[in-house]
Amino acid sequence: MSALHFAMGHLRLLKDTKESQVFQLRQHLLELVGSDEGLQEKLAKAILQEKKNFKINIHLATSLPLPSERDHLRPRIDLIVFMCDIKSKYSLKNVEACLDHVDASFFLGKVCFLVTGVGRVNYCSVELNAIWKLGEVYCSPVLFCELELDGIRVATAQRLLRMLQICAGHVPGVSALCFGSLMRNSADD
Repeated sequence: MSALHFAMGHLRLLKDTKESQVFQLRQHLLELVGSDEGLQEKLAKAILQEKKNFKINIHLATSLPLPSERDHLRPRIDLIVFMCDIKSKYSLKNVEACLDHVDASFFLGKVCFLVTGVGRVNYCSVELNAIWKLGEVYCSPVLFCELELDGIRVATAQRLLRMLQICAGHVPGVSALCFGSLMRNSADD
């Protein structure tokens, strides 16, 4: 197996060496799952615009499971972000239905719930307790944001990138499980 690497203006082929393994480890897959494709796209663009020292692939899905015919081509998923719009009961039901299709090992720090639309609490259709309960039941952090606001969207993108680095094992001394536990404990305070 070999990998292509673009370095200092030259395209070179890496054989199965330690260098190619390091390169392959620097490729990460972030899965955004939610019913609002427009918000998914905005968040994905914000994430891709951030400065990073690793390659990121973002996959947008409205539901799970993912089609199985391409399983052999799909890279390992490092972080799954379930997006729930606080204004839509359908959004919450969609996330709940998707959870049954996620391998239990992902709930050891590689899943988070991103609640959108929190700036419009007056139009809230989803009980916040239901979302907190999901985080508790699935041992996963719950983040709140308003993706319609540029500044908050950028801050959310930065936060998700940092979480992705941790989940992929690129932050020495911090595992995804440890980080997930810290995130949940800080929410309890």
